[in-house]
Amino acid sequence: MANQEDACSAGKGQYRRVILKLSGESFCEDGQRGISMEAVTHVAQQTFKAASQGVQIAIVIGGGNILRGAQFTAGNTVIQEATAHYMGMLATVINGLALQDALESLGCETRLLTAIKMDGVAEAYIRRRAKRHLDKGRIVILAAGTGSPFVTTDTAAAQRALELEADALLKATRVDGVYSDDPEKNPHAVLYRELSYDAIREQKLRVMDSTAIAQCMEHQMPIVVFNYKKEGYLERAVRGEAVGTQVSSHAVVKQSS
Repeated sequence: MANQEDACSAGKGQYRRVILKLSGESFCEDGQRGISMEAVTHVAQQTFKAASQGVQIAIVIGGGNILRGAQFTAGNTVIQEATAHYMGMLATVINGLALQDALESLGCETRLLTAIKMDGVAEAYIRRRAKRHLDKGRIVILAAGTGSPFVTTDTAAAQRALELEADALLKATRVDGVYSDDPEKNPHAVLYRELSYDAIREQKLRVMDSTAIAQCMEHQMPIVVFNYKKEGYLERAVRGEAVGTQVSSHAVVKQSS
């Protein structure tokens, strides 16, 4: 694994390999559900430009635009919660297929790997196989979470970042980074430029779920939270530039001026 402590600081050079975490909401218009090909095309174009810089990119996809397992079982006694989570995993595969075609329409070579075996649709996720695809310059799309219920795609992204020896985990959001409060509800929310894992846990900031944060903290995996909707931000993020919020063990809490 590359020296993550050096790599995570802004301006210290381009990453070699990253995990890009995309929520299901990245695939639809604000406030909508389903798949918007305009939204998928935007994500594909940003990813294509970033990959063109020579960085290896693996993408972990959510499925909330189609179905969230936890929400689906709220007040429902017919479908078991574990079943609902499996349904959510299948939603991530649908998103993965859409993104794969969008990327390939731009000339990217891709591979879709799923944590649940789906012969005829995608390759089964095997760590060595995924690393080999990345080494060959292919964009790897990782779907179906970890293949187990009750595990979020945030945690799946953290696990894949560690397994695939990524230099950083890039968390794409629709806001500019991590705020002191929800910026879409509180106009006075303050944007943090740097945060430590401890600060996230102590202040209960909404970055990723607690299991994902704990894994990244334990293994010193840097996290970059940035606005994927802004043109060029993903490119800047893979170059190690100061975009969004940088999260690491040695970061000093720094607010946006």
